[in-house]
Amino acid sequence: MIDLYYAPTPNGHKITIFLEETGLPYHIIPINISANEQFTPEFLAISPNNKMPAIVDRQPADGGDPLSLFESGAILLYLADKTGQLISQDFRERQSTLQWLFWQMAGFGPMLGQNHHFNHYAPKPVPYAIERYQLETVRLYGVLNRQLARHAFMAGDSFSIADIATYPWVVSHERQHIDLANFPAVRRWFDSIHARPAVERAYRIPTQKN
Repeated sequence: MIDLYYAPTPNGHKITIFLEETGLPYHIIPINISANEQFTPEFLAISPNNKMPAIVDRQPADGGDPLSLFESGAILLYLADKTGQLISQDFRERQSTLQWLFWQMAGFGPMLGQNHHFNHYAPKPVPYAIERYQLETVRLYGVLNRQLARHAFMAGDSFSIADIATYPWVVSHERQHIDLANFPAVRRWFDSIHARPAVERAYRIPTQKN
């Protein structure tokens, strides 16, 4: 059983998509970030960076005490290795999956997060920041589009944790002032993932799951 400390953010959706795709049993423990529950000592003991999501694996592979993990990319990689799913066992495809997973973690997610902040949440408009992060968002969508013009999925021919990590950020493309008509390969990829039953289930999950 996986305990998932969860809020319905893009990073939280990454983990519910993985769990729904693989059928790994899990239990949601909701964290209300609007009420600052991510700063409680109990949550910080599991996720010292006070961010969503985090997990506790009650049955780790080494048979030891429950294992806690934070950082969505690390969680996806851990769960993929635990289940043997959504990461290729082929040497080269695995490396491709990892590089695109880290691309999302280091660039696509953080830059789009800044786009969201300065376009929608900053106390006052900051034109330089809005332009900077909008241009970088467009550049990153271009990187993704070129990769997907050559492959069905980000790491090759198979759906993987790289796709799972990236998709929830593309869900908000309209809020990022991105028109997917300008990125046809991303549009094709996005529509194919949107139609996956596990993805549909993940986005219907309430903040409580028994």
